[in-house]
Amino acid sequence: MKATLINRDISWLSFNARVLQEAADKSLPLIERIKFLGIFSNNLDEFFRVRVGTYKRMINLGKDAKSYIGENPTKVLHKIQAIVVHQQKEFDRIYAEILVGLKSNHVFIVDEKTISKKQGEFVKNYFKENVRPLLVPIMLQHTSKLPSLRDKSIYLSVKLSHKTKSKDSRYALIQVPDDLPRFVQLPGNEHKEDTFLILLDDVIRYCLEDIFFVFNFDTYGAYTIKLTRDAELDIDSDLSKSITEKISKSLKQRKIGDPVRLVYDQQIPKDMLEYLTKSMKIDKNQALIPGGRYHNFKDFMKFPKVGGTNLISAPLPTLEHPRLKGNKSMFEVLRKQDILLTFPYQSFDHIIDFLREAAIDPAVVDIKVTLYRVAKNSKIINALINALQNGKNVTVVVELQARFDEQANLNIANKLQDEGATLIYGVQGLKVHSKLIYVTRKENNKSIAYAHIGTGNFNEVTAKVYSDFSLLTCNQRITSEVEKVFHFFKNNYKTGTYKSLLVAPFFMRNKIIKLIQNEIKNAKANKPALIQLKLNSLTDEELIKKLYAASNAGVRVELIIRGICSLVPGVKGMSENIQAISLVDQFLEHARSMVFHNNGNELVFISSADWMIRNLDFRTEVACPIYDPALKKEIKKTFDLQWNGSTKVRILNEKQDNPYRQAPDGIKKRAQHEIYKYFAVKK
Repeated sequence: MKATLINRDISWLSFNARVLQEAADKSLPLIERIKFLGIFSNNLDEFFRVRVGTYKRMINLGKDAKSYIGENPTKVLHKIQAIVVHQQKEFDRIYAEILVGLKSNHVFIVDEKTISKKQGEFVKNYFKENVRPLLVPIMLQHTSKLPSLRDKSIYLSVKLSHKTKSKDSRYALIQVPDDLPRFVQLPGNEHKEDTFLILLDDVIRYCLEDIFFVFNFDTYGAYTIKLTRDAELDIDSDLSKSITEKISKSLKQRKIGDPVRLVYDQQIPKDMLEYLTKSMKIDKNQALIPGGRYHNFKDFMKFPKVGGTNLISAPLPTLEHPRLKGNKSMFEVLRKQDILLTFPYQSFDHIIDFLREAAIDPAVVDIKVTLYRVAKNSKIINALINALQNGKNVTVVVELQARFDEQANLNIANKLQDEGATLIYGVQGLKVHSKLIYVTRKENNKSIAYAHIGTGNFNEVTAKVYSDFSLLTCNQRITSEVEKVFHFFKNNYKTGTYKSLLVAPFFMRNKIIKLIQNEIKNAKANKPALIQLKLNSLTDEELIKKLYAASNAGVRVELIIRGICSLVPGVKGMSENIQAISLVDQFLEHARSMVFHNNGNELVFISSADWMIRNLDFRTEVACPIYDPALKKEIKKTFDLQWNGSTKVRILNEKQDNPYRQAPDGIKKRAQHEIYKYFAVKK
C-alpha cells in the first residue's frame, strides 16, 4: 500500500540533501560549493535544535506520543540518525573533493602539521596577539563534572600525555572563539599566485604546547566536538509577568537545554569519547554523529574570496523597478498603479525608499508595520526612527517569538519604544508572521491609505539572496482590509471580515478549501481546471487530502515546493494528476504564490503563509489577491520559468531521492537566471 503522507522531518532531510547536491555539483565554482556545505551544516544544526529536540520531548510522553505525532518518536529518531550519518559521509567526501579542486587553483587549506616554518612563526604571533587572550582552557578529571557546553560552539577536546608514560594522561576542553574569523590567511611562498589558509582550530592545535606548558606533557591530541541543545522555548504561563520578561527568561533556559546531538571527530580516542558521552548523558543510539576533523561548517558560508574569479559565481546586479527609476515620489507612482517587486532580482531599496519618503513627507500622519526578522543594522528601523523624529505616529507589531531572533527583536522593541513608537508584542497564542506596512496620508483633506503586503521579511540583507514578492498598493479593496488586520493586532477581539485578503488563523484555511473545491467543480463539469502552488513547505494534512481529491476529479496540480513536501505526487488513484518539483540554486526560493484557473478568470495570490498547520491555525498570516492583470502575468511568468526549468530542478517523489529533471530537448534552462533576464529587459 502506498503511503498517503511523507513524514515532514524525513522530507526535510531530503530537502537538505538537495542542498548537499549543490555542494556536489561540479558545474558550480568551488567557493560556491563550499558555501552550500555551510548552508547544509547550518540547516542541520537548526533541525536538531528544534525538530529532534521536539521528538526527544515526545519520547518522555510515553504511549501518548504516537497519538500526538502519528508515529513512534523513537523509530523516527532512528530513521533520522541513519539518514544524517549517511549524509555526513557524503559531506566529508564532497569536502575532500573540493579541497583537491582548490589546490589545483592555487588555494591551499593547510593545517598545523603542513605549514612552513615561516608560516608557523606567523601563526605563533597571531595566536599570541589575537587568540590566546580569548581562550579559557578547562582541565577535566575523570571524576569531575563536565562543565556546561555552549550550544552551537565548537570545542577542542584535548588529550595530554607522555610518549613514554601512556597511562599518565589528562583531558582538557578549549572553546574555539566565536568572535574571530574561522579562516586565517597565511604568508605565501615564492609562488605569488598561491594562497594559504588555516582554520582557527588548527591555529590553536599548533600552539597547544604554549597553552599547557606548565604540565610538562610532550604529546597533544585535539579533537573537535560540537554539542547541539534543544532550542524550543518554554514560555512561562505566569499572567503577572510581561511577555518581554517571559521571553528573556526562556532565552536563558535555552542555553542549558537538553543535549540532542554530539558531533565528534572520528579520530577521537575511545576513552575520551566515552568520558564525554557519559558526562553529558548522551544517548549513543540517537544523538552521536561521527564526523570529520572540522565542525561548524556554517562558518564556511563566509569563506574568504581568494583565488581567481572562476572560484565564485558572477554576480547578478540588482535591478531597479522600471516604474521607480529616478527620483520619483512612491506615493505618486502608487496612485496610478500597483507595484510588484520581485526580490532579489529587483532592489529591496524601493521598500526602504517607501518608508523614508513616508518618514519625511509632511502629508503622512501614521505608519504601521509588522516586524518578524530584520537586518542587524536595519535601514527599516532607521527609517521608522526617522519618522518618529519627524512627528509621525508609528505603530510597530514586533514578534518576540521569531525563533533565534528573540533577543534581537527585544532589543529592537526597546529601541523603538525609547524613540516614542507604539509597541504591540504580537498576539497571545499566535505568532505574527504577516509582512505588512500601512501608511496614512492626508490628500485634499482626505485620508488616503497605502499598503505593503509581502512574502518575505523586512530585511535588506536576506532580500539579496531570498526570492520574495512585495506588493505596494493604494487599492482601497486591499488597504481597508490591511487596516482591519492592524485593528486586530491592537484589539484581538476585532477579527474583522474580509472579502479580498485571506487572513489566518480565521479565514485562510476555509477560503483555500473553497478555491480548491471550485476547481474540482469545474473539472467535474469538463471545464479546464488547474492549481499552481509555489510554497516553502506543504504538510497540512487536510489541504493535502483536498489536493488528492482535486487530482482524482481531474484537476491538474503543479507544485513547486522548496523544502518539506508531505504530499506524495504521481500515485495512480490518489495523486496521478499532481506533479511536484523543487528548485535549489543560487537564491533561496522563499516566495509563496497561488494560482487557481477559475474557468479562465484566474485568481492569483501572494502569501506569507506556507500550507502548514502552524501557519494556518497558529499564526497571523495574510495572502493577498493580485488584481492588476499585468502583475498577475508577472507572477505566472516567474512560476512558468521555474516549472519549465531543466537545471537545478529536482522531481519530488515517494522515494525522496531527488532525481534531477532532464531537459527533453537537451537545452539546459537555469530558471533563476531566466527570471533575471526577464526582469532585466522589462520596461
